[in-house]
Amino acid sequence: MAASPDRGRQIADFTLPGGVLVDGAFERRDFTLSEQRGKPLVLAFYPGDDTSVCTKQLCSYSSGLDAFTDCGAQVWGISPQGVDSHEAFARKHGLRMPLLADTDRAVTRAFGVTMPGLGVRRSVFIIAGDGTLHWKHIAVIGATFRSTRTLTEQLAALG
Repeated sequence: MAASPDRGRQIADFTLPGGVLVDGAFERRDFTLSEQRGKPLVLAFYPGDDTSVCTKQLCSYSSGLDAFTDCGAQVWGISPQGVDSHEAFARKHGLRMPLLADTDRAVTRAFGVTMPGLGVRRSVFIIAGDGTLHWKHIAVIGATFRSTRTLTEQLAALG
């Protein structure tokens, strides 16, 4: 397993398929990290669509999306399920942020958040507008998640 990137380190570019629910339509497209340069980005790695803690986490971030937007940031959810699963998850819970499909877990491995036999560790990374890692939290067990408030405080610290 690759080590998780250190704070201040440039994050390697990646592109993942995904989609976002907009006015009732699930818009599918590719999402590329480098296209977000100039703006902060929150990457929320989560184990699975429509599971108990993941649902609470993503619903929390979706309902708090305006707070992230006020900080100039987007939030991307990333898990190993496919785009069809993400669409069903987004529609069922009205999730408003992009959900990306890391089906081969290449991005998850690059961020050092895979768990052999268990999948993905619940983790959040804040990428600064210059493409460097500003902040991260990697859960040991994954039964809890970082709140919107904690994340927006970290985003505010970017200045």
